[in-house]
Amino acid sequence: MALVNSWEKQGNFLFKYRGQFPVLLFAMAIPFIYITDKSGIDTEIWNYSAISLSVLGFLIRFYTIGTTPKGTSGRNTKQQIADVLNSTGIYSVVRHPLYLGNYLIWIGIVVFVYNIYFIIIVSLIYWLYYERIMFAEERFLERKFTDNYIKWSEDRPAFIPSFKNYVKTKVKFSVKSILRREYAGLLATVIGYVFIDFVRNYFVSGNLMVTDEILNVLYVTIVLVLLLRSLKHYTSILDEKDRS
Repeated sequence: MALVNSWEKQGNFLFKYRGQFPVLLFAMAIPFIYITDKSGIDTEIWNYSAISLSVLGFLIRFYTIGTTPKGTSGRNTKQQIADVLNSTGIYSVVRHPLYLGNYLIWIGIVVFVYNIYFIIIVSLIYWLYYERIMFAEERFLERKFTDNYIKWSEDRPAFIPSFKNYVKTKVKFSVKSILRREYAGLLATVIGYVFIDFVRNYFVSGNLMVTDEILNVLYVTIVLVLLLRSLKHYTSILDEKDRS
């Protein structure tokens, strides 16, 4: 099999199971939490850095989800889907904004481990994992949109934004789209922080506990998620025309 076809096949496979990436992250975190010595570490700086990275990642995702039409930037897992080519707004500065957002969210959780080597290792794994996915997506888009895609992609970086070709989006920003689609990711992120805090407390003190502040954030998040999930599935409050 030609390398280009092999990469596309791998990318489509990984695309289907990209939701399991956090499980790999959690499993890898345990030994690094165990070997990391907190003495001499300014944990406040690490904590604020971790939270800031995750918040920035969510802001990128929120803007992307809030300004894209139906049929794009979805949570589909079985196959690539794109009814239109996104080329304005955030897609005019970077080709894969959602994966950039995901990286920042999860690298924030990684920073919470307080281990620089873990940050480097996870960053490399993330790149290798999502590079295949991005390659497969771009092959799909190139076949579907042909010259339009090639022309658009030539001046847009894949992962690190460049604002020199920014084009304002004509799609109205939708808070409903964010509320309808992002609550699961928010809960997964909070669980990530809770998991690391729980494991660290166990290794340090031998107690099965979570720090009160983090536990309170988890409780609030669960209530919010249950509320949004109920509104989505049992009412039409969050429904919108021409939005995924």
